[in-house]
Amino acid sequence: MAVTTSPAETTPAPKHTLRAALSDPTLKILASAILVSTLGRGIFLTLTVLYFSRFVGLSAVEIAVILSVSSGVGVGTSYIGGRLADRFSARRLLAGMVAIQGLAIAAYAFAGNFSTAVVIACITVGVDRGANATRSAIIARAFDGTHRVNARAVLRTITNVGIAVGGMIAGLALTAGTAEAFRWMLVSAGVVYILSALRLRRLPDRVDAPRHDPASRAPERGISPFRDRRYVLLTVLSGIFGMQFGLAEMGVPLWISQETSAPDVLISVVLVINTVCVVLLQVPLSRGTDDPRRAGKIVMTGGVLMSVACTLYALAGGVPVVAAITLLCGAALLHSLAEILSQAGAWGLSFELANPLQAGAYQGMFGMGSALGAMLAPLVVTATVVEHGPLGWAVLGAVFFTSAAGVALIAREASTTAVLA
Repeated sequence: MAVTTSPAETTPAPKHTLRAALSDPTLKILASAILVSTLGRGIFLTLTVLYFSRFVGLSAVEIAVILSVSSGVGVGTSYIGGRLADRFSARRLLAGMVAIQGLAIAAYAFAGNFSTAVVIACITVGVDRGANATRSAIIARAFDGTHRVNARAVLRTITNVGIAVGGMIAGLALTAGTAEAFRWMLVSAGVVYILSALRLRRLPDRVDAPRHDPASRAPERGISPFRDRRYVLLTVLSGIFGMQFGLAEMGVPLWISQETSAPDVLISVVLVINTVCVVLLQVPLSRGTDDPRRAGKIVMTGGVLMSVACTLYALAGGVPVVAAITLLCGAALLHSLAEILSQAGAWGLSFELANPLQAGAYQGMFGMGSALGAMLAPLVVTATVVEHGPLGWAVLGAVFFTSAAGVALIAREASTTAVLA
């Protein structure tokens, strides 16, 4: 099966600075839309759990159920979104999904009980995952192998900036501390999403799937991604490594506050370290991952760094304040680098090992792995770090290392096959 779509020799080298990369009209449209929508996402992520707890009156268990159930819905909609992007106009589909997501986010302001909150959360997360898969399909069609990962890196950098700024804007509602302030801010976040959808309508026709020619008898579709064993394994292993996001969101804050002598403010410091690293390094460190062998090596490096980070997190427990702060900051730095490298390598492989005739379906299935990892992460982190401390950190480190090694082996096999072909 072919794993590339266009001859690299006819394409200029990708531009590895934000300003240069954004000179591409298609990427500029995607980036501006994401910047606007992630302002709303930053507001949403900052306020939602507190809003449920303080003003809707939901318990911690009910909030956990909402997060788990909606994540489960997202597993299925990731693939559905990708499949739809192969059959309909991807740009219109993406614009519609983002607009629906905006309406759902605004609807959180009117959620008065657990049942309503579950329904709204399932719509929000489900559409979000479908939109992510559709966006990946658009990138796969709009750019060739040397530019796809660079485009993803640019968009991820802008996503982090937008969420950070949105989180600061949400601080206005936190300062006011009233239900009305929270509701108005959530409605504003939804409106911002809808505005970003209008921008997406300007994407060029070439991001849509090729139209079927009834007169042609040549096969236009490859095998289902579910029958592509190599890609299924890549999806599973990448999803396992993707649990590091859940570790950062849940495990690390709990570990810092409950098991170390470091002040709770260090939780914010860790977040800042991650954000700064992604903004500064995601684009340059993503270079060359359109080559499967290099992508595998980068993921393997990320696995090693993640294992060392887990060791440093574990060592931070039960030591004096200064030592704990030093170890935790070092672990956060390595964790951030591991995240950046693993994402860059996984993106490259997800594009290069996919059947270009089914870009949406393949990217949708790859998104399923990420969604499944996000769904399972709270359970895995609880069963390891929260319940078993240092031993749990050791288990997680081994899991991350093993999954990265598996991805590296897949990449090596793919490189060998390509050379022989």
